[in-house]
Amino acid sequence: MKFIEVTDDKTKKEFLEFPVRLYKNVENWIRPIDNDVEEAFDKKKNKFFRHGECIRWIATDDSGKTIGRVAAFIDRKNEKQKNSLKQEMHVGGMGFFESVEDESIAISIFDHCKKWLTEKGMTAMDGPINFGERDNWWGLLIKGHDIEPNYKMPYTMPYYEAYFEKYGFQEYFNQLTYGRKVLEPLNEKYKLKSERITKNAKYSFEQLDKKRIEKYTEDFRTIYNLAWVDHAGVKKMTSLQAKSIMKQMKPILDPDVILFAYYDKEPAGFFFNLPEVNQIIKHLNGKLNWLGKLKFLYHKMIGTNKKLVGRGFGIVPDHQGKGLEAAIVEFARQISHEKIKGRYIDYEMNWIGDFNPKMMSIAATIGDIVKTHRTYRILFDKEVTYERCPEIK
Repeated sequence: MKFIEVTDDKTKKEFLEFPVRLYKNVENWIRPIDNDVEEAFDKKKNKFFRHGECIRWIATDDSGKTIGRVAAFIDRKNEKQKNSLKQEMHVGGMGFFESVEDESIAISIFDHCKKWLTEKGMTAMDGPINFGERDNWWGLLIKGHDIEPNYKMPYTMPYYEAYFEKYGFQEYFNQLTYGRKVLEPLNEKYKLKSERITKNAKYSFEQLDKKRIEKYTEDFRTIYNLAWVDHAGVKKMTSLQAKSIMKQMKPILDPDVILFAYYDKEPAGFFFNLPEVNQIIKHLNGKLNWLGKLKFLYHKMIGTNKKLVGRGFGIVPDHQGKGLEAAIVEFARQISHEKIKGRYIDYEMNWIGDFNPKMMSIAATIGDIVKTHRTYRILFDKEVTYERCPEIK
């Protein structure tokens, strides 16, 4: 078995093409856009290179046939961690793992990552994760192989779970995706909570109006900063960042499904949904060249996509736990009935970590768990006590 570092066009192409062959008979796998994968390894586009390093390989057998691929990386900004006993760890990562169905090959790939990370001073490894933000390419699919993946979320072989756990990886946290049918009614408990809010004349609800997008961008930023900055690792969003997010989403944005709640005309909550673009991307064979763009526009025009994905949910602390969460979801459901009936059928929330019970409670107002991804951790230093990811209080 040989590991070849990905450094040129030939090895880059093989890194992208190996999964295409591996999953060719897997009905629900969707080939990602090649450029989206490559961005993770582009020093000009991935800001994590400013404070980290990354390497990737393809693995071949003695005949030169590709039998696996993987990447390993270190985020120097966040690699130093401590558990509750104040024991120090230096945590690296591995991801973009794919392997033929052979335990010994998978073990060799894990060993190769461990060796590289150990030589760089790491004492632990998380995986499979991304050299970047958690909302992309993060986690091993444990449950939900019968459902197509969402944009930039992994769809991985069922046999990988056994390989990770045989190697010694332990569950660090689970990533839960909640789903439902768009027109499905709220359960009775949440419906009653919603009714209490809607009877209060001080609460009002609005859809995003493109003509006033600057106003809603600033409302989004205000709610986000009030709702999320107390969470570990979450920094305040600037006006520039909020405008950048809206700009990036503009090509696929549907204003009918981006909703805001107000109390006495002050921003109180948002429910940010987007059309699930993987439902179009699956027709592009990984290419967003001129032909791919034409195909994208065609499928968007004819309404190929029937799925929504929730990209953000925020409630200002003063209004949390009062039923506003349920009320804004009910508002979305009513719009679906009255204004956009038939445009979307299925709905999924972007994943929520099981270390975040408050958000899990909110997500339960929306639907049931339909997918589970898992982030694993393995400690190289056996003197350190293993601990699961701490809960957000």
